Amino acid sequence: MRFGAMELGIILVIVLLVFGAGKLPQVGSSLGKAISSFRRGVSGEDTDKASEKSSSTPAKS
Repeated sequence: MRFGAMELGIILVIVLLVFGAGKLPQVGSSLGKAISSFRRGVSGEDTDKASEKSSSTPAKS
């Protein structure tokens, strides 16, 4: 399924109507962070970093 210029334009207008021009940068930033977090989770980078941090931190007695 491919989106043409007309479909993307319609989606952009709907997003502007729903969120408003002021909120659009915040929505874009949140969406970008969510996508990058999802990609890290799928590739397993988050779990590797978490296990490295827990193994390198000495246990307190």
